[in-house]
Amino acid sequence: MALLHPVVLSHTSLLSPTPKLLFSLTSPNPPLIQLKLKPLPTTKRGLHAKCGAVADTRAAPSVDEEKEEGNNVLLGPTSEEDRKEQRVLVDYDWTEEWYPLYLTKDVPEDAPLGLTVYHKQLVLYRDGSGQLRCHEDRCPHRLAKLSEGQLIDGRLECLYHGWQFEGDGKCVKIPQLPANAKIPKAACLKPYEVRDSQGVIWVWMSQKTPPNPNKIPWFENFARPGFNDISTIHELPYDHSILLENLMDPAHVPISHDRTDWTAKREDAQALSFEVTERSDRGFAGWWGRASEKSTPNFLRFEAPCCLQNNREIVDEKTGETHYFTGLFLCRPSGQGKSMLIVRFGNTRRSPLIKLFPKWYFHQNACKVFEQDMGFLSSQNEILMKEKVPTKELYLNLRSSDTWVLEYRKWMDKVGHGMPYHFGHGTIWLPQEPAVVEHAPAGLVAGISASSPAKGGIGTMHAPNLSNRYFRHVIHCKGCRTVVKAFEEWKKGLSAVAVVLTALAILVSGRQWKTLLLVSAALCSGGAYACSTAIAMNTTNFIRTHRRL
Repeated sequence: MALLHPVVLSHTSLLSPTPKLLFSLTSPNPPLIQLKLKPLPTTKRGLHAKCGAVADTRAAPSVDEEKEEGNNVLLGPTSEEDRKEQRVLVDYDWTEEWYPLYLTKDVPEDAPLGLTVYHKQLVLYRDGSGQLRCHEDRCPHRLAKLSEGQLIDGRLECLYHGWQFEGDGKCVKIPQLPANAKIPKAACLKPYEVRDSQGVIWVWMSQKTPPNPNKIPWFENFARPGFNDISTIHELPYDHSILLENLMDPAHVPISHDRTDWTAKREDAQALSFEVTERSDRGFAGWWGRASEKSTPNFLRFEAPCCLQNNREIVDEKTGETHYFTGLFLCRPSGQGKSMLIVRFGNTRRSPLIKLFPKWYFHQNACKVFEQDMGFLSSQNEILMKEKVPTKELYLNLRSSDTWVLEYRKWMDKVGHGMPYHFGHGTIWLPQEPAVVEHAPAGLVAGISASSPAKGGIGTMHAPNLSNRYFRHVIHCKGCRTVVKAFEEWKKGLSAVAVVLTALAILVSGRQWKTLLLVSAALCSGGAYACSTAIAMNTTNFIRTHRRL
C-alpha cells in the first residue's frame, strides 16, 4: 500500500522536512518475562539464508560471520547490545487503549453495526438522541448477536425474543415476562466507552479501568485550517501487524503498485535511507527518503496501538506559505487473520483536478491498491502461523528498505506480552483463543446481502468474503453504497427504455422515426453500459494481467 496518496505525491518533489527532534529511549525495567519459543533447526536457518540447486544442510553461520558476510546490507541483531534490547519488556495492556472503530460519517442511522477488536465482538449504534453507544455484541438471554437486531425508538432490540435495551445497557422490555414480574438486574449489557474525534469513532476496550481521554490520538494536520481529506474504510483478510508492516514499507510501492497511478513506476525502485529519531514504549518515529537524493523529507510516526502517519511539508517559493500533506492509517485488529483499516489522505493544497472526479473514483482506486498487495500479504500471514517462529528467523531485512519493519517488530517484542497474540522480531505469542468463523453474514452485512440480487438470497457480489471488494469496502462506505444503488437503478431504467424504443422502431413505418428511435435506443444502451462499468469499478477486484485466465 502506498504511503502517500497520488494526490499528495503530485506535490512532493519540492518538499522540505520540518525540524528534527532527537529523543532518547527511556523505558522502565520490569521483571523479565520468559517466553518459550519453538527452537528452529540449524539446517532450516541454513536453507533460509542460502539458495541453490542442492539443499544446504550446513549449520547456520555465527552472528559474527553473518555480520561480515552481510556487511552493512542486512538489518538484525549483530551485537550483544541489540540482543539485550530485544529482551526489554514494558508495561502494556491491550485493553487500556483506544481503537478506531469506524468513520463517523459511515455509521448507519437506523441499524446496529457489528464490529470486533481482536476477539471481542461489539455492537455500535446511535440511540434515540443520536448519541453513539457501544456494547458487547451478545444478548444476555441466549447470546444472540445484537448486531442482527434492530433499533426501535432508539432502543436496541434483539430479534431472537424481542428483548430491548436502553443506551446505557439497561434492559427495559422482555415480552415473555408475566404482567407483574420485574426485569432481572442481570439482564443488562456490558457497555464500552466510545468517543468521536476528528471524524473517527474510537472505543476504549477496558471495562475495569476508566477511559483515559489523553490516549485518544490527535492528528495536528487534520485540525489545520483548509485541510481536506479523502477517507475510506476497508476490511482485509490478514493480521493487523502484517497490514501495518506493509503500510510502513515504502520500498514495495514502485513494484507492487507499478502504474497504479503516474507516481508509482517499477523503474524507480531503489535504495532508501532512514533515520530513527524517536523510540519510546508507545512506538517510534523518524525520517526517510531516497538514498540517491541524500535527503529524508518524509516523516513517519507509529503510535500504539495501531496508528501510522506519514507526513510531508512544502513551502511555496512565491508566497512562503507552508502546505501540509498526510497519509494516515488507522489499523484495527478485527480477529485472527483479519483487520479493518481506516485510510485518510489529506492536504492543505488540493489540486483543482480533484474536483473533476467523484469521490467513489478515489475509493475504488484505493481498493485496487489493497488488492494488489492482498495475495502475498495473506500468504505471509499463513506462513507466520505455520512456522511459529519470530520474524528474525524468517525475514531478511535490508538496511536500505526495511528499517521501519524491524523497528515495528522490535516494538512488538517489548509490548507483545500484553496482547492476545503477537509476532515480534525475537518473540512470538500465538493466539490462545480459537478464531471466530462467520458462517453467515451478520448485522448490516446481512441486510445488504438479503436485499440484492434477490430478497433473502446472497448473490456472488454480496457473498461475505473478505477477498471480495463489495464486502471489504462498499458495505462499510455509505457513499459507495449509495452510488452503487443509484447506478443499478439507472442501469435498469435505461435498459428498459432501450427495449421500448427498439420495439417502437420496429413498429413504426417512417424511416426518419425509425432512425430517431434506434439512435435513442443506442444512446440508452450506451448509458446502461456506462452504469454497468461504474458498478463493476466499485465491486470487481483488480487482477494482474499475468494472472488473468
